[in-house]
Amino acid sequence: MEIAARLTAVRDRIARAARRARRDPASIRLVAVSKTFGVEHVRAAAAAGQVDFGENKVQEALQKIEQTSDLEVRWHLVGHLQSNKARRAAARFNLIHSVESDALVAKIDQAATETGRRVDLLVQVDLAGEATKHGAREQDLRPIFDAARECRATRIVGLMLLPPAVDSPEQARPFFRSLRDVRDRLLAQGVEGSMLTELSMGMSHDFEVAVEEGATLVRVGTAVFGERQYV
Repeated sequence: MEIAARLTAVRDRIARAARRARRDPASIRLVAVSKTFGVEHVRAAAAAGQVDFGENKVQEALQKIEQTSDLEVRWHLVGHLQSNKARRAAARFNLIHSVESDALVAKIDQAATETGRRVDLLVQVDLAGEATKHGAREQDLRPIFDAARECRATRIVGLMLLPPAVDSPEQARPFFRSLRDVRDRLLAQGVEGSMLTELSMGMSHDFEVAVEEGATLVRVGTAVFGERQYV
């Protein structure tokens, strides 16, 4: 199946899931995760109308961003961001999904200020306590949002979740629902609504369930580009 056909199929699935949840399909953005795929795949997806692209690693992404600078697309960093790469990430990405500390927020903001850019951020939340996963625990979220109020060139716009690996999409549903509950508790605690408009959750195997539970950003790679060939 060609990338254009895959994109159409994924968008249709998003729309059906949104309607099941009585949501406007236009309120959900598809982020096509192009990690390990070449620039030609990005160009094919862009030609089919895709605007938002996600990458896991800063170095791999920078090469693609440079090689597609003629395209009107937005780049998302969806993988873990090491603090020593914050400057490079701030210089090129439009939205960073994986902020997990107030110190990282400050580093990104300083770099964005110096380069004259505006960068949106999502706070990655750890709901499962897995040692192999990154993210902030719920009890540690407020200092991150408090620090963001002082930012000059960045703003937090929501939360991101990477749930544990599960066998079926339904097993991921409680984690998606929990992220929405975390958002609601933060709102009740007085965090500004403008800092909690986005919920980034759901990937190729479970994005429909994520949409049903309130996702506004879904990070879909395999269903758009096909199976990855790792070397």
